[in-house]
Amino acid sequence: MRIENVRGRTMMTTFFTLWGYEVSYLEFVASIVSFIGVGLGITGKRITWPWYGLSGALYGIFFLQYDLYASAALQLVFITAAIFGWFGWSASGAKPSRLTNLHRVAIVGTILLLSLVIAPLLADIGAAAAYPDTLLLLGSMAAQVLMVLQKYETWVLWFLVNIGYVALYATQDLLFTTVLYVVFTVMAVVGWKAWYESHRSALRSH
Repeated sequence: MRIENVRGRTMMTTFFTLWGYEVSYLEFVASIVSFIGVGLGITGKRITWPWYGLSGALYGIFFLQYDLYASAALQLVFITAAIFGWFGWSASGAKPSRLTNLHRVAIVGTILLLSLVIAPLLADIGAAAAYPDTLLLLGSMAAQVLMVLQKYETWVLWFLVNIGYVALYATQDLLFTTVLYVVFTVMAVVGWKAWYESHRSALRSH
């Protein structure tokens, strides 16, 4: 199996075994930190951003072990977004708003077009699952930017992206991270509901 070859050349130490899958200390800690960050993001609290930044650093190291270069690069985006999000959100937290329909179409079109350009380049350097990983990379980047901008559509995009990551990481035998992204998919629905209702409530108050 691919995972056995990868494990043989990494320095990650096994924390515990789940259904025959060895969960490293790094994967476990990264998962917990990421879960906390997303949970705080649902509530719109600004403290979510340091957790996003730390999660990005941990998962960046983790994904490099599996040649998932696009997923690793995405963590740099998360770290950068964490800085902008911290200074961009008010101390009271996010104030969700919406995108125009034109912006929604433009975002989807840009993601698809750039995927066709970037994926072949990653495939040439030996990246695993280059095409789906690139598509998910760009979708995640867009979702993260929308989160920094406090747009409630961020959660709709996260929902779609997380479904894709569930499939991708399952094919890479990353069981624990796959389960985490199943949870993230459900959390994205909760996040959309919370941010949308916050936006509607703000409109009614005005």
